[in-house]
Amino acid sequence: MRGVVKVGLAGALLFAIGSVSASAQDYPTKPVKLLVAFAPGGPADSIARLIGQKLNERWNQSVIVENRGGAGGNIAAMQAAKADADGYTVLVTTSAFAVNQTLTKNPGYTPDDFRAAAIVATTPNLIIGAPNLKANNLKEAIELARTEKMTYGTAGAGTTPHLSAERLFKLEGKVDIPHAPFTGAGPATQAVLGSHIPLASVALSAAVQNVQSGQVKGLAVTSKERVKALPNVPTARELGLGDADDTTWVVFFVPAKTPDPVIQKINADVNAILKDSDTEAKLEAIGFMPVGGSANDAEAYVKSETARWGEIIRRVGLEPK
Repeated sequence: MRGVVKVGLAGALLFAIGSVSASAQDYPTKPVKLLVAFAPGGPADSIARLIGQKLNERWNQSVIVENRGGAGGNIAAMQAAKADADGYTVLVTTSAFAVNQTLTKNPGYTPDDFRAAAIVATTPNLIIGAPNLKANNLKEAIELARTEKMTYGTAGAGTTPHLSAERLFKLEGKVDIPHAPFTGAGPATQAVLGSHIPLASVALSAAVQNVQSGQVKGLAVTSKERVKALPNVPTARELGLGDADDTTWVVFFVPAKTPDPVIQKINADVNAILKDSDTEAKLEAIGFMPVGGSANDAEAYVKSETARWGEIIRRVGLEPK
């Protein structure tokens, strides 16, 4: 009788494993939600919509983009951490995910709640100025801030554009410009466009078209070299403001217990999309560089970025909130 029980248990276990493998192999069999951690118009949103459309075509399933901005990306991350670990809720967020581990006392989740499925793309950070700003580059803007009251906007506290600005203003420029956090790079850019605030630090992709059209001023990029999309915008290095190479990255995360085959499926299909010439052209047009790589590469990259931005936070002197 005991032997029958053992065989029965073993059979049930094998059946359960087989069911998980089968469901993972068939993934996706229903709509997939891309939960974007910031408002429309920012880097995470732009990537989610571009890659989501391509995934829709490959999977023949609806890929729904849902924006849940706020708290520097933490609100969406908390929601995604509680989602079913089946691959049907994918968190699309930025390097704010790495920053928040140091800058936020209790973000409502831990890195162990997630696994990185794919590094999608990176983009430099960009400092922009209002049309009526009496400065044409970042060095001039910093000098202006010594005599005039100024504030700068970002997609939220804890985003890498926020930290880039703090480093450039406080450590390199020796000036303290108050920070005005928004729910996303889109709203921050619109505030500068309307001259409601004089400056903003955003991912390049969020404001590249506004700079190209002359709606806002491009004051500096945080990359090592000038970017093709904005050849007339100097690097912070050129202006004598340090030598850092700061980027905003976009990564797809899933809940930690998501089956490996599902993660590999997401990773493989995102990588295939990134190698497509049409995707590359569309990414370059908005200031992104495709990255790709394995899910293990993504995990290692996020860990290294968490350590790097943690050190920058300490140097700038920001206190966890």
